[in-house]
Amino acid sequence: MAIRREGDHWLWVGGPVPPGAAAITIGRLVSVRRRSAGNLHLLRHEAEHVRQYAERGLVGFLATYLGSYLRLRLRGWSHWAAYRRIPLEIDAEWRARTGD
Repeated sequence: MAIRREGDHWLWVGGPVPPGAAAITIGRLVSVRRRSAGNLHLLRHEAEHVRQYAERGLVGFLATYLGSYLRLRLRGWSHWAAYRRIPLEIDAEWRARTGD
């Protein structure tokens, strides 16, 4: 496992990642599966989550992210459908695609 500095955050290649995910970001730490470490789109997406954490703080980010997910699940969306509709995920995906 390698941890290295990437601008304003740390990248942990081969670190812990939830089942079914390629990466996870917590604060300024991005943990990515080895097979996904070269995926620039994914790394831009996760870097946007680093920015979101910096903007909202740990508690603010988690409250917004998890609150959105739970509201969507309570409305009947499946796990993946709810995940794709979390506003912070939509924003991270948009910025990863557009480079904004």
